[in-house]
Amino acid sequence: MDLPAHYNKLYQESKAKIAGGNYEIDELIDSKDDCRFGITLVIRPDQSTKANIQHFLDEVKAIDPNQYYYQNSDLHITVMSIISCYVGFELEQINIQEYVKLIEDVLLKHRSFKIQFKGLTASPSCILLQGFLTDTLNEIRDDLRIGFKTTDLQQSIDKRYAIQTAHSTIIRFKQALKNKDQLLEIVEKYRDFDFGTFDVQEMELVYNDWYQRKKFVKKLHEFRL
Repeated sequence: MDLPAHYNKLYQESKAKIAGGNYEIDELIDSKDDCRFGITLVIRPDQSTKANIQHFLDEVKAIDPNQYYYQNSDLHITVMSIISCYVGFELEQINIQEYVKLIEDVLLKHRSFKIQFKGLTASPSCILLQGFLTDTLNEIRDDLRIGFKTTDLQQSIDKRYAIQTAHSTIIRFKQALKNKDQLLEIVEKYRDFDFGTFDVQEMELVYNDWYQRKKFVKKLHEFRL
């Protein structure tokens, strides 16, 4: 995949929708009835990168404090959504150790690698960091796909889409934008900003809600690369 072209196409299409008022609002973020849970293999950025992200978020909060902003504890890159969040999923339904063993066997073949967060893109409902990855991450993903196909473990890998990027959602629209033009100006300012490059030396298997909020996330295992 040509990541710069992919991110740019997504940005240009979404920017036009946001500017025209055709953005999407996520009405479930504050819902107490949202019971969608799943399990995900994730990467966390380092502290320096998180600080740069929060600096950007502070600028946007100053013009529109009522959107949903990711806290440092919730920032993540999805390596693989193993069981996509759905209503009714509970940990008691699976044997966690079987998942841990499969993922451990896959990761034994791979070493640490780097990810760079450089610039921003958007969707009609979110602002996202552009993550740039080495071949290692997608090799891990491919090996996980192969591994899970050989088992009868509950999984929904690639059911929504086959993940190939290293993006990270950092803002979700949860109500009408107060000043969409100014929001887009700030996003444009950070369009090519280098938020940081970090070594991926570990991954977390987590039980999570749709938004990966710390109050709902349960770390099931940490894997070292």
